[in-house]
Order: sequence, then C-alpha cells, then structure tokens
Amino acid sequence: MTRAGGDPIKRVAVLHGGISAEREVSLASGAQVIAALRELGFDVLPVEVGADLRAMIDALTPAPDLVFNALHGRFGEDGTVQGMLDWLGIPYTHSGVRASALAMDKVAAKAVFAAAGLPVAAGSVVEMAALQAADPLPLPYVVKPPNEGSSVGVEILRSGGNTRAELARGWRFGRTALVEEYVPGRELTVAVLGDRPLVVTEITAAHGFYDYEAKYSEGGSRHLLPARIHPDAAARALEIALAAHRLLGCRGASRADFRYDDTRGEPGRLVLLEVNTQPGLTRTSLLPEQAAHVGITFPALCVWMVEQAACRA
Repeated sequence: MTRAGGDPIKRVAVLHGGISAEREVSLASGAQVIAALRELGFDVLPVEVGADLRAMIDALTPAPDLVFNALHGRFGEDGTVQGMLDWLGIPYTHSGVRASALAMDKVAAKAVFAAAGLPVAAGSVVEMAALQAADPLPLPYVVKPPNEGSSVGVEILRSGGNTRAELARGWRFGRTALVEEYVPGRELTVAVLGDRPLVVTEITAAHGFYDYEAKYSEGGSRHLLPARIHPDAAARALEIALAAHRLLGCRGASRADFRYDDTRGEPGRLVLLEVNTQPGLTRTSLLPEQAAHVGITFPALCVWMVEQAACRA
C-alpha cells in the first residue's frame, strides 16, 4: 500500500478518544478503524488520546508512516492536533490546520459560505448576558456553541417555552452563542470524498430533534438514502456540499449538513448548516452508510483515507 506521494505504508497510528465532549464517539470511530486496518494487514498502533500531550507525542515516537486521525470535536478536528502532526512531519488523514480550524468555527465558516453565495441561516453571535435578557430573534430560533460538533449544546427555543434565561445562565461554551433562525422542514446531509459528493441522506430523529443522542444511539434516528426530495434540490445539495468542501480547503472526507424547508412545496429551500471535516466512523455514522450506498465498503473507505494522507508542513 502506498499513499499519494508514492511512499509505502506499513505502520499506521490511529488517534482516538481525545478530551472533547465527543470523546466517546471518537473511541467508537477509532475501534472501527483499528479493526478494519488490522483486517487489511496494516501494522496498527492504537493511541488513545487524553489530556497528556507529551504522552501522545511519545506514543508517536518513533514516527509511524502516517496517522489516521479518528478524533472528533475540539483539540481533535479544530486544527490543534493537525498543527502538532505538521510540526512532527507525520502525514495524517483528513483536512489540514486551516480547513479544520475554519470548519470548526461555525461563525467564520458561515461567513465564508455567505460570501460565496451559499445559502445559510439568518442569525448572529449573541452575548449570553443579552440572551438572558431578551429574545434576539423571533421565536422559534436555534442556539448553538460556536466551536462544538455533533450537535453538542444545540438548543431550539420555541414559542411558549420559558427556558431562555435558564439556558443562558447555565451556558458552558463561553461568553457567546451563535443564534440562528429555525428552519422548518427536514434534516439532510451529503458526504464528500475528495471531489466526489456521494448521495443525499434524509435523517429523521426518533424524538424529533437530531441531537447528540439521536446521532450516536442505536435506533436514535432513521436514515433514508437517497433522500426522497425533488431531483433539482438533491442535485443542488450535492453541488453545495462540494462547493463548501472546496471553499474551506478540505482534504479527504467531509460531510455537509443541511436543513431543507419544503413546507411550502417542492423544490424547497436548502440551508447549509455546517461542514464536518472528520465525519464519524461509528456503526451508526452517516459517511460509512453513504459510502456503502455507492459501493465503497468500510475497509475500502479506510484504505482510501490512508491513501489520501499527507503532511502539510
């Protein structure tokens, strides 16, 4: 096996775990990847990442041929680990520092998308003190942390609720939040491999909101692919996902999440929510499911990611 530069690949370190709110998801992703790579004959070095940065660096010494980055969330897919690996000169899977940091910063990424004419939700960054005092937008609206993934911390405030002040007082994601209009309709997602958008998946959460539990619990959501939406809307979703991938400078795999407002009929309004530069690789994750739909097995997906690994330094 060789990577893009032509060098042989034998020893692969798999980073998983981490110190973000998505640690358990990353451990599950890592377990799947480790098993697949071992099945394919790679010499796999599992590295469970914790708070001790020195321990992680020691585990990568001597350097493996490459790192499979199965970390999720802050300090794993926000450019932090990517910068360290660039410093060490170790090739790694997925996106580099700039794309990773930009995608993880929902406010910055949204500005990039809007400047390029991609459809985004109306909204702004709000101080928590201001949110505690009054509604910044007409109800319903969405409150989300600016720098978290997997729907961690996302809340929908609706008419008749009395949770706004309590939410603001108990906010644990910094002094601000990204507040956006609530877009009715359906949840859609599109994975991208390199320059290839795969398919549109429609997601229905078991209890109405596609939150962290719905994403990663068995039976927490139902995935329909291809999504039963107007062909023009499906084609546009694929186009937007690829455009967002390129605008951020992503490498390897990414996944774009959408809301699709078809409440007034088809084709409806597509709204790009965010791009995930390191989509989950668990048993319930969307990327492996979409890959399988287009004929790519999970081991083949892992091999493709390994082949795309590069050192950006």
